[in-house]
Amino acid sequence: MTVGPSDNSTSGGSLGGAPTARRMVLGAQLRRLREAAGISRADAGYRIRSSESKMSRIELGRVGFKERDVADLLTMYGVDDPAEREAFLEMVKQSSQPGWWQRYSDVIPGWFNNYVGLEESASRIQTYELQFVPGLLQTEDYAAAVVGHGGAKSGESVERRLDLRLRRQKNLTRPDAPRLWAVIDESVLYRPIGGPSVLKAQLDALLELSSQPNVSLQILTYAKSGYAAEGSFSMLRFAESELPTVVFVEHLTGGMYLDSLEDVEAYGRALDRLAVDAETPEVSRQLISKRRTEI
Repeated sequence: MTVGPSDNSTSGGSLGGAPTARRMVLGAQLRRLREAAGISRADAGYRIRSSESKMSRIELGRVGFKERDVADLLTMYGVDDPAEREAFLEMVKQSSQPGWWQRYSDVIPGWFNNYVGLEESASRIQTYELQFVPGLLQTEDYAAAVVGHGGAKSGESVERRLDLRLRRQKNLTRPDAPRLWAVIDESVLYRPIGGPSVLKAQLDALLELSSQPNVSLQILTYAKSGYAAEGSFSMLRFAESELPTVVFVEHLTGGMYLDSLEDVEAYGRALDRLAVDAETPEVSRQLISKRRTEI
């Protein structure tokens, strides 16, 4: 039995502007077709004049697709229906379209490019932050202070990195906005990023943003800090069944994407522990309000 794009609503609006997610969906469907046909990854790679490792990257959606390669694979997998083939090839075209974030390729690291694309497509974003207010919740001045001290080489670079961060925040107010659940270490409320006035305005923004129905914010107090997780990380979940849950861990010179079942379960347990250890959203708002009056 073949599985085409129409079987999983991959042509729907939720992926409309997300080529990263489209590649992952298309790759997953090609993998299912290959497995259903009883064909090895090595044989499929040979068919498209490539290697087994390249086929693995194709099926994981980590590289772009060529229409000729996908057409050859569909023939090999026994997909002969013209309409079904056309649906797949249309997805190839859509997955090749640049996302809005490609305009910032001069300031966005290559390793972060996929994260922005996945964040755009996520239905649920869970994040734990030890040092800063999460990027999606930062005010312009707070973000400017973070970006300005993050190694940007020129004023123009700082401005474009700031513009990128603010553009990402629009995801939270779009009609099909993702659900954001953030746990912030209490120390973030005391770290004067940008100075007292910037921090105070940022705390005001947290109070306002946390009142949105799709945003939940919890503060992890000093008494509970450091037990559930050693460092900051984010977990992205998707409505599309083909897309795996992805954990993103950023470090000084890059970032790691983890999607194995073992890794996702480990970070999922950490998030569960954080949810229990951190103060409730209502108590967290009280802590933020109290801290604001102290500045």
